[in-house]
Amino acid sequence: MVSELGLAGAVLPVPGDHPASRNRFLYVAGALHKLPSGLGALLRPVPPFSRALLWSGLRDLLAPAGTEPDETIHAFVRRRFGPEVADIAVDSLCRGVFAGDCRALSVRSCFPLLFQAERRRRSVLLGLALGSGKERGAESGLSRRARAERWSQWSLRGGMQTLPEALAQFLRERGVELRCHQPLRSLRRRHDGRWELTLADGSVTADHVVSALPAAALAEALPAEAAALAQELRRIPTVSVAVVNLQYEGVALPVTGFGHLVPSSEDGSLLGIVYDSVAFPQHDGAAAASLRLTVMLGGAWFEQSFGDPAAAAPELLLHRAQAAVREQLGLEPAPTRSIVRVHQACIPQYTLGHWQRTERISRFLAEHRLPLSLIGASYSGVSVNDCIASAKAAVGRLLGPQH
Repeated sequence: MVSELGLAGAVLPVPGDHPASRNRFLYVAGALHKLPSGLGALLRPVPPFSRALLWSGLRDLLAPAGTEPDETIHAFVRRRFGPEVADIAVDSLCRGVFAGDCRALSVRSCFPLLFQAERRRRSVLLGLALGSGKERGAESGLSRRARAERWSQWSLRGGMQTLPEALAQFLRERGVELRCHQPLRSLRRRHDGRWELTLADGSVTADHVVSALPAAALAEALPAEAAALAQELRRIPTVSVAVVNLQYEGVALPVTGFGHLVPSSEDGSLLGIVYDSVAFPQHDGAAAASLRLTVMLGGAWFEQSFGDPAAAAPELLLHRAQAAVREQLGLEPAPTRSIVRVHQACIPQYTLGHWQRTERISRFLAEHRLPLSLIGASYSGVSVNDCIASAKAAVGRLLGPQH
C-alpha cells in the first residue's frame, strides 16, 4: 500500500544490520541486558538467563506436541522452552507488543505461526525452519526489498501520520467521499436490505459496510436484531496505555539499540522504553544533540498502577516516565520537551479462546447474511501491517483477489 500511495521514496527503513535491529535489551534485576544473539549466546549462559539458550532449543526439539485447542502464551512457551524464557523474554515481549499479560493471552491468536509450527512438525523450531509449504503471495518491489534487507521496522520522513494523510488524498482524487471525525451513532438495516448509517452530521446508505471500528464501539451502534453479535464484540477486552514522549538535549544513552522492555516481575507499571533517536535520527529536528525517547506505561497493569485511565493525572505519568529514564538509563537532567497521552482501551487483548469468539462472529454474519465485514485490530492482529492485511483480505472476499 505504501508504494501504491507514492510514498516509497519517503520510507525510512531500519535494516537488519542497524543497531536498532541488532541490539534490543531487557531491564532485569536493576540492569540492562542485551538480548542474546549469535552462536556464542546459544552455547553459554548470557544474563539475564542462567542457562545457555541451547538447552531451551533442545527442550523444544524433544518435547511432545501439545493437544489443547488453545493455550496461554506463557503456558505454551514454558512447556516448550522452559520457565526462564517464559517468565523473562516472552513476558516482556507480550508487554511490548500487546501491552498484555502473557498468562492471559492466547498463543493461537497472538502468535499463530508458533502455534501452527508445533502442530505441523511437533517442534516449534522445526516448524518455523521448514515453513508452512504455502507459496508467498504477490509482492511489491518495496516488500521484496524489505525482505532482502531484513527490515525490522520502518517509518516515513514525515512520520506515520503521512500514511493516513496520503491515503485520504488518494481516495479523494478518485471520487471517494470521506466523512472524517463523524462518530457512528447507529447502524440499521433498511427494508431493502441496505444499511443506513446515522452519523453526527447526517446519514449514509450502503450496500455493504466494512467496519474498522473497535469491537466495543461497533457493538454500541448495531441494531437490536444483532444483539448476539454485539454481545460477542463486547467480550473482546482491551487495555489502556500511557505514551510519554521525552526529548533531551546534551545527553547520551548508555547503550545503542531499539530500546528495552521490562518484565512484569520487575515493574508492572512500566512496559518499556523505545530509543527513538537511534532508529530514526531524521525525526530529531535541527538540534544535533537531541535525544528522543518513548516511555510506555500501564497496559494490563494500568488500573492497579495509575487508577482509572480516564482520570489519570498527566503529571503523575510524566513523573513516573522521568523516574524510569533516570533509574534505568541514567539520564539525570529534566527533559526539554514532553508529551503525555493516555490511549484508552487502545489495544485489544486476544485472551484464551479468542479464536472461538471470532469464529462465532463469522458464523453469525454468515447465517444472518449481513453485508458487514469486520477488519482491524480487534480480530486478527494489532500491528499496522496486520490491519492492512485484514483490509486487503476483506476487499478480496468482496470483489475478488485481483483487487
